[in-house]
Amino acid sequence: MDKLGLANHIVLQSGDSEVIRFEDNIFDAVTVAFGVRNFQNLDKGLQEMFRVLRPGGKLVVLEFSKSNNRFLSGVFHFYMNVITPAIGKVFAKNKDAYQYLNDSVQAFPEGKTFLTIMHEAGFTQTYLKKLSFGICTIYCGSK
Repeated sequence: MDKLGLANHIVLQSGDSEVIRFEDNIFDAVTVAFGVRNFQNLDKGLQEMFRVLRPGGKLVVLEFSKSNNRFLSGVFHFYMNVITPAIGKVFAKNKDAYQYLNDSVQAFPEGKTFLTIMHEAGFTQTYLKKLSFGICTIYCGSK
């Protein structure tokens, strides 16, 4: 932030998605990229994001998904099950962390199921847009 001259405009903080340390109705937008599938309690995390959004605010989530294209699905499956853990073993000395990436993608309630979960957390005007031939999806909802 200092290098870009943004230190007086942006404050980076870490925290727990299930206990967001901000007041209700404070943010215009909440975004998450490749992280929602890692929430310990997905419902509670979404409810917290809803809580801190102002009325009219928007949630945008970018997450991995499984492609409906058989060829790409096969390539993605091979890459995530064989290549990624091997890279993790060689470079990070931690094959399990990279295997977790695949396991979490496979377990994530994607598509209409995730939109339903968002709706149950209070979001309206929910929709999704598949990207990269279906291996990523953007999910949006409003408060």
